[in-house]
Amino acid sequence: MKNVILLIMDGLGDRPNVELGDKTALQAAVRPNLNKLASCGATGLMSPVSTGIRAGSDTSHLSILGYDPLKYYTGRGPFEALGLGIELRPGDIAFRANYATVSDGKVVDRRAGRVHDTDTLSSDLETEIDGVKFIVKSGVEHRAAVVMRGKNLSDKVSETDPHSINSPPEFARALEPDAQFTADVINKFLSRSRKILEEHEFNRKLVSQGKMPANEIMLRGAGRIPEIPPFKEKYGMKAACISGTPLIRGIAGLAGFTNIKVDGMNGRIDTNYKNIISAAVDALGEYDFVLVNIKGTDIAGHDKKPELKKYVIEQVDSVIDPLLGRLNDTLVVVTGDHSTPCSYGDHTGDPVPIMFSTHGILNDNVRCFDELSVSTGYYKISSNDIMPIIMSYSDRAEKYGA
Repeated sequence: MKNVILLIMDGLGDRPNVELGDKTALQAAVRPNLNKLASCGATGLMSPVSTGIRAGSDTSHLSILGYDPLKYYTGRGPFEALGLGIELRPGDIAFRANYATVSDGKVVDRRAGRVHDTDTLSSDLETEIDGVKFIVKSGVEHRAAVVMRGKNLSDKVSETDPHSINSPPEFARALEPDAQFTADVINKFLSRSRKILEEHEFNRKLVSQGKMPANEIMLRGAGRIPEIPPFKEKYGMKAACISGTPLIRGIAGLAGFTNIKVDGMNGRIDTNYKNIISAAVDALGEYDFVLVNIKGTDIAGHDKKPELKKYVIEQVDSVIDPLLGRLNDTLVVVTGDHSTPCSYGDHTGDPVPIMFSTHGILNDNVRCFDELSVSTGYYKISSNDIMPIIMSYSDRAEKYGA
């Protein structure tokens, strides 16, 4: 049996970019090691969740790991909270959150200039309103998680993020009659938060530096903690996760993965790629399955920066040569969780390239790893197919039938 490294480059899929000579970031990148890996295995295109679906990182990662989002997805909030180390209890309602900049009552930047180090903001927003405790914890850059803890709470409430600029933040609305109390308490929390953020020394300092203040916290992805079967029980593999993104750590932790800390890993563009790959290879001494998530490709896609996305791909490629030396005993899988084209700036339903690389399997003669080249490969699959293929190529699959 072979061990497995699953390398997911978040938002990897792209569309042609004028700035790159009508090439995708992957096509334009200098990527000799990714190309070598592709030449050692089977490739193709993978549709996250299902064909044409604009999947989130949460639903796509669940599906890739073999957990049907239709059954196990309750909202992104719980995964963000778990990934930031908040211990969720039955009845808790968790949200993912963005610190944003509001001017004259309208959102002017949904990420507050990608503000970071907002721990003091989050701690000062924690409060109790009408018997409901609000737990707030900062994540990477502008991101945070908010957890409501109390009686008679519901996750059937609307988001307060308008998902566009030049629009006012939304009020929380009850989506079902028994959610009215929850919506009312959320709106009281947001009203209180605005006053604190407007007067906060952290924001005064940002303004004095000519930067955008983080004067609004916007909530989305409400959900309760789901119950999912442990990954080891499903697949018989002891699993670890290496990710600087709280969402991914939350999903992995809930599935029973060990989350490995890596020096210099921060979930941003400037993360330490070399240390991440080295840690993944080292983890194979203890774990059968290692999930690695690289966030930088997605950040560049959302920011509509094709040159930056190309740069991130090249940084990853420059450090993955140790994977080439492990192909005798390891199955290396490389893909994205969804497409984030720089020309669009958000997730799309485009398929993403995927490769399964190891010695001893049939090769499909694809020599370059990019969206167009792998379209001639073996596979046209969805993310639900990945784990069965991994089990087969790693010689771990059970026979179906006699």
